[in-house]
Amino acid sequence: MSEDAIPTGKDPDAAAAELALGLLEGEERVIALRRVLAEPGFAQDVERWRVHLGQLFDIWPEVAAPPGMMDRIDLALDGPAAPPPVTLTRTGRLWPGIAAASSLIAASLLLVVLIRPMPPVPAAIPPKKQPVATAPARMLVASIDPSAAGKPVTVVYDPASGSLRLTESTLADANRSAELWVIAGDGVPHSLGLLHISGGTTFTVTGDNRARLSAGATLAVSLEPVGGSPTGLPTGPVVATGALSQV
Repeated sequence: MSEDAIPTGKDPDAAAAELALGLLEGEERVIALRRVLAEPGFAQDVERWRVHLGQLFDIWPEVAAPPGMMDRIDLALDGPAAPPPVTLTRTGRLWPGIAAASSLIAASLLLVVLIRPMPPVPAAIPPKKQPVATAPARMLVASIDPSAAGKPVTVVYDPASGSLRLTESTLADANRSAELWVIAGDGVPHSLGLLHISGGTTFTVTGDNRARLSAGATLAVSLEPVGGSPTGLPTGPVVATGALSQV
């Protein structure tokens, strides 16, 4: 048995040994267990006592207590006089060691329960968001019909790219410009650009006009001075109109 395992010092703390032996009860035991949690030095002394006393298991083989031992112990605790001396044999010395070791084991288990840290609660893993499939934007078409004789102009608008394509128009001559307007829910004309005199016309619609080009919106062509309306609104006659609809 190692002597170095026994706590030593000028004034050893007897409570550490008593707690290790399981001799403390009631409030004394509660106070000692609190010291184990609050005082690392005291907890180390208790552990060294337990290791030291636990070596009793390695010294003596396990045997049954001699007959009548418990009766003599009870008589010593409760009787008015001390019992006659008992000559202890090797077996007789074992029983107090077994009792002390049993108390030690019980105290160790209680201490482990008191100071064992609680396992961390696993954080909930949020479910992965599945990508939401978006339906492709539907094409919009319109037929701009001239108010006088002439060939209708077909318009095709792709909301995904903002591309607006018109077939060839003969709505204006070389002295004037044909300007295309969109009229949405606000009822105000917004310019989309000038139509080519010959051949088809393609615009790339940007900004707020992309939101205005929706099913039901009106497209109109007015005749303006060369280069377009100087005011930002139609100044000349409207020569063709049509409404957008989804394909």
